[in-house]
Amino acid sequence: MIGISDIEAAAERIAAHMIRTPTVPSPGLSALLGAPVTAKLELLQRTGSFKARGATAKLLSLTRAERAAGVVAVSGGNHGIALAVMAAALDVKATVVMPRSAPAHAVEIARDAGASVRVTDDIDGAFSLVTRLREEGLTLVHPFDDPLVIAGQGTVGLEFAEDAGDLTDVLVSIGGGGLIAGVAAALRARRPDVRIWGVETEGAQAMSEALAAGGPVPVALSSIVSTLSAPSVSQLTYDHVSALVDEVLVVTDREAVRGSLQLADHAKVWAEPAAGCLLPAARRVLHQVGDGARLGLVVCGGNATTGDVKTWAERFELL
Repeated sequence: MIGISDIEAAAERIAAHMIRTPTVPSPGLSALLGAPVTAKLELLQRTGSFKARGATAKLLSLTRAERAAGVVAVSGGNHGIALAVMAAALDVKATVVMPRSAPAHAVEIARDAGASVRVTDDIDGAFSLVTRLREEGLTLVHPFDDPLVIAGQGTVGLEFAEDAGDLTDVLVSIGGGGLIAGVAAALRARRPDVRIWGVETEGAQAMSEALAAGGPVPVALSSIVSTLSAPSVSQLTYDHVSALVDEVLVVTDREAVRGSLQLADHAKVWAEPAAGCLLPAARRVLHQVGDGARLGLVVCGGNATTGDVKTWAERFELL
């Protein structure tokens, strides 16, 4: 299990390379939801998401030989972008493997940053290719199954705990579980009374299904939210969530896209559906916990184009 000392060490290690993203009260979301809301605007991080933190923590741990050989990652979008950009900044050769379902702009950004991008038919093929590339000597920078990466992501929670006012409930999106594992570890150490809620979308329910099964299981992916679409969680992230998180909620893709539109309208931020899913989940949290709730939202990323959101919104008849 990742401890607060691991997260504090990661924070010190990556500080020179990261932005301490704003933690701000949101009058617009507070009015929309009917309860005080504080947002951690991690979409303003380098590369547009929290993923830069974990990737940088891992890259800074490499030996000279590992740096020379290069690194590899599999990604549905944000992790690949983060690894490509931060590896270039740290002069490490990177290969990013993405399924065809990954957003085209994510592929383009990773290539423009200097990474070698390999595109596969599906996520299973992507993981298979990564296995072969590791056998050729590349070091894996896993998006969530790595203690150093989780500690890096946990710096989001460390900053949130230090910068936010009084909170009762914090909501965090879940893909493979690296972000919520790290954030939960930080909050349990610094704000032990806060309730922690995970949020997934239907068709990307790897953590929910793992919790129901008593451990990680493969899941069928159908969500449009590629940045939450992990084929399974890891034992490491499962252990953290099962021990530290109060509940994992699942919302529909339509609700997540509507949440992105509402974040634009009411919070004045352009967030991807992986963050938009927090708003419908927040309504459920408020219904469950009743009066007196003070919500914290980790707005995890903003790497969706206007065209992406328009297409999704039209599909779900939200425009």
